[in-house]
Amino acid sequence: MDCLFCKIIERKIPAKIVYEDEHVLAFEDVNPQAPVHILVIPKKHISTSLEITSDDNELLGLMYQAANKIARDRNVAERGFRLVMNCNREAGQTVFHIHLHLLGGRILHWPPG
Repeated sequence: MDCLFCKIIERKIPAKIVYEDEHVLAFEDVNPQAPVHILVIPKKHISTSLEITSDDNELLGLMYQAANKIARDRNVAERGFRLVMNCNREAGQTVFHIHLHLLGGRILHWPPG
C-alpha cells in the first residue's frame, strides 16, 4: 500500500504532529485553509468513509475526542471550528485514508464551496 498518511504514521514522511495516542494521530496540514488546519487520522487504514463499519464506531469517537482536545489547545473551541471529512474525489478527498479536517481561527462561511 502506498498511503501518504500511513507513511506519516510510520514516520517515513515527516509531519508537524500535534497529537498522538494509541489510535489517532493529528498533524498540521501542509496547505492550510485557515489559521488552524489540523488533520486528525486514525492509525488504522480506512480508505474512505464508505468503508467504515460498526467495528470502527469507537475509533471514530476517539477521532472526534482528539479533534475537540486540539481545538481547545489551539484556542478555537469557544470561538468555533469546523470538522470536515470528505469522501471521494468530487468531494475533495485527495488522500485515501479517512481524516477529519479541523479548521478554525477565522470566520468559516457556508456553504464551503
